Amino acid sequence: MSRLIDSILIPTDGSDGALAGATRGIALASRTEADVHVLSVVESRTPAVDAEEFESAPFTEEAEEAVEEIARLAGEYDEDLEVTTRVREGTPFQSIREYANRRDIDVIAMGTKGRTGLDRVLLGSVAENVLRTARTPVLAVPSKAVELDAVDVAFDRFLLPTDGSDGAAIATEWGIALASRLESSVHTLYSIDTDSFADVEEFDDLLEALEDRGEEAIDAVREYGEDAGVSVSGAIAKGSPVAEIPGYATENDVDLIVMGTHGRTGIGQWFLGSVTENVVRQAEVPVFCVPVSADSP
Repeated sequence: MSRLIDSILIPTDGSDGALAGATRGIALASRTEADVHVLSVVESRTPAVDAEEFESAPFTEEAEEAVEEIARLAGEYDEDLEVTTRVREGTPFQSIREYANRRDIDVIAMGTKGRTGLDRVLLGSVAENVLRTARTPVLAVPSKAVELDAVDVAFDRFLLPTDGSDGAAIATEWGIALASRLESSVHTLYSIDTDSFADVEEFDDLLEALEDRGEEAIDAVREYGEDAGVSVSGAIAKGSPVAEIPGYATENDVDLIVMGTHGRTGIGQWFLGSVTENVVRQAEVPVFCVPVSADSP
């Protein structure tokens, strides 16, 4: 029987932000029986050095220590996890993306805040660039997420925002598949930003039409859930998705938000793309971001 996820890449720079991403990645790898790859990317602005000089450089030693620390944590959490560690020199987000592509990585798990400076590598804006360019799902762990040991990480309740788009559909497939594998319950949310058309003359008629569309989108998620034996509850919110999604997650003790990285545009038919980035910044829980280009689980 094939696994839902075969491999998870955990980038690290040894920072607390990277550690937060690693704990979620380790927990997810263990619970989906995936292999773990740990990568530290050293970005140097100095002229290229030969291999021997690179390997002996202080920042490379720190990178080696960073990947070994994550490997140690993975082994302590689950001794059966297969862990591969690597240190690379290059542009961090490009190296992460290239490593994921070459190794057929299924999921990238990373924190969204890390170190800065010439010899500090990885997160912050790098995480955003990975989110924008990765062809595989990215488990983004925001700075507001509570720091936990891997043993304390929960995947009991998911939130799947939807707008009925193709981007939301592929995210729903992943969310339901993960929920089935992890025995999680699912909330789905359709947001209508009424401020964007508050001055429209036929406001009530437009709102009713959008609510009907929202119910259709929610029903589609429910159908996915029913086919997979996953419990799905749905709600329609009136407000900006950027505010409503993190707020709903907090109010309902959600452990993981699963959403696409691209969706529709226009009145009442939006939230993905740049909204996903804003949700990652504001949410207090990890966000599993699924690009439209991702393969079905």
